[in-house]
Amino acid sequence: MTTASSPQSFDVVIVGAGFAGMYMQHRIQQRGLSVRLYEAGSGVGGTWYWNRYPGARVDVESVEYSYTFDAELEQEWSWSERYAAQPELMRYANHVADRFNLRPNMQFNTKVTSAVWEEASRRWQIKTSQGETVSAKYCVLATGFLSSGSIPDFDGLNDYQGNKYLTSRWPENGVDFTGQRVAVIGTGSSAVQAIPIIAQQVSQLYVFQRTPSYSIPLRNCPLDREYEKRVKAMYPEWRRRQREESRAGFIALNYEPAYSNEQSAFAVSAEERLKDYETRWESGGLCYYSSFNDLLTNQEANETLASFVREKTRQRVKDPAVAELLTSQDYPILTKRLCADTNYYETYNRDNVKLVSIKGSRIEKLTPKGLVVHGEEYEVDSIIFATGFDAVTGAVSNIEVRGVNGENLQDHWEGAPRAYLGLMSNGFPNLFFLDGPCANGALVSPMLLSEYQVEWVDRCLGFLGTAPEVTIDAKLDAENAWMTHMDEVGKHTLMHMANSWYMGANIPGKPRALLSYLGGLAAYREQCRAGEANGYQQFAVSR
Repeated sequence: MTTASSPQSFDVVIVGAGFAGMYMQHRIQQRGLSVRLYEAGSGVGGTWYWNRYPGARVDVESVEYSYTFDAELEQEWSWSERYAAQPELMRYANHVADRFNLRPNMQFNTKVTSAVWEEASRRWQIKTSQGETVSAKYCVLATGFLSSGSIPDFDGLNDYQGNKYLTSRWPENGVDFTGQRVAVIGTGSSAVQAIPIIAQQVSQLYVFQRTPSYSIPLRNCPLDREYEKRVKAMYPEWRRRQREESRAGFIALNYEPAYSNEQSAFAVSAEERLKDYETRWESGGLCYYSSFNDLLTNQEANETLASFVREKTRQRVKDPAVAELLTSQDYPILTKRLCADTNYYETYNRDNVKLVSIKGSRIEKLTPKGLVVHGEEYEVDSIIFATGFDAVTGAVSNIEVRGVNGENLQDHWEGAPRAYLGLMSNGFPNLFFLDGPCANGALVSPMLLSEYQVEWVDRCLGFLGTAPEVTIDAKLDAENAWMTHMDEVGKHTLMHMANSWYMGANIPGKPRALLSYLGGLAAYREQCRAGEANGYQQFAVSR
C-alpha cells in the first residue's frame, strides 16, 4: 500500500501525451521499465487535443507529419487529405495509443504541479493536481513548444458578458456561430485557419489585426491514392532524405525538382528566382522554408520573396485599402511562422467581414457588450482570442521544477531558457525536455525532431540504467557553450527583426530571447551525437 512516506515509484514519469510523449512512453515500455505518463487533457494528441477550433489542420504534409519509427504503422495508416485536419490527427494519435498499448500506463485529466529533486534518494518527487505524489528515477517533460495558450490581460476582460473562446482551448463539442456578431482578435496561424470558416456562419465578423501575417495558399486536397502508393513504396529512402538531405526535414514529393535549394537567391537570374517562387506558390504549404539558403540571413534576399508574396496577396483582395492593411508587414518573411491558408484573404472580400487595424494602438478595453478600439465600441455576441501561445517555455513554467539545492528552474532560466542541446539544464539531474527550449522545434519537422530526441533519451537511459546511485546532469560548461553556439548561429539570421514567439516577444514581460536553435536538423543531430560520445563526456555522469 502506498503511503505518504513511500510514494508510488516509477523508473520514468513523462508529462504530456502529444506525439513526443507517446513515443517516449513506447520506447520506455519496450525497454521494460516502469512508466507513468500524465496528461492534463482527457485524451492523447497533445496540441491537437486542445486546438479544436474550426479549420484546425496541420501545415506539414500528412505523409510527412507521421511517425517514422515503425514500418508497419507507416504502411497500414492512410491519410484522407494532403494536410490532415484536427479530427483525423486525433484518430491517428488514438490509433497509435491503442496499437502500442499505451493507455494502461497513462493517467488523463491530471496536471503535474511540481517536480522536486531529492538528493538523498536521487529521485524526482512529483506531485499532481489529483493530490498524488509519485517518485521517479527519471522525469521527461514532453510538454511541447506550442501547448500553452495565452490571453492578454485586457482591461475589462471580466466585464464582457458575451461568449469568450480561446483557439487553443476550444470547446470539445464545437461552437455554432450562426447569425452571431463575432470578433476575432489576432491574425496568426490559428486565426488564418479559423476566419474563413467562421465568416460563413456569422452575420458580422470583425477581425482585429495588430500585425499582418505572411500567408500562402495551402493547396489542400484529397490525398491522391497513386501518390500515396508512391510514397509508401519509397518510405525508407524518403525518411533518409528527410533526415540527411534537407535543412528542415521536409522533402514533399509534390514539389519538383529537388525540394531544398542550397544556393543564394542571387546565385541565379531574376527569372530563375521568380520561377522557383512561382513553382512553390503553386505547390502550396510551407515549401518556402526550403527555398534559397540565404532567405533568413540576407535581408535583400529575403525581400525578393517578401515582395513576391505581398504582390500575390494583393491580387487576392479586391479592396486596395484592405489589401494594404493585410500586406503592410514591417518584418522579414519567415521570421514569424509562415501561415498557409485556404481562402483566408478572399474572406475579406465578403460583405459581412470587416478588418480593423490596431497596429500602433491597442484594444482600449472590453465592455459588457463588446470591445472598444479607437474610441469606437464594437458590439458582439462572441469574442475569439486567437492570441497565440506562450511558446516553448510556457507549459514548463506552469510546473514548479526544483533541482539541486532546491534551485527553481525558472530562476535558472532567468533572462532566457538554458538547456544543453535542448535536452537538459545544469543542476536538474535526470530531467529531460522534449520539443522544449534551445532545440530547433520551431523550424524543423516536429515529428523528426521528436523522434530523434526520444531515441537520444532512450539510448541515454539504456547506457545509465536504473541503479539507485545513477544520475546524469548537463555540465555547466557544456550548457554555456551550447548557448554561445545558439547565439552565434542565431545572430547571423534575421530572426531578431520580428517580435515573434520564436523570440518570446509576443508575451508581455517575457524576456526577449531566441528560444530555438537555428542550425538546421542535420547540424542539431551532429551536435547531439557529439554530446553522447565517449560515455556522455559533456555530461556529469554518476554510476
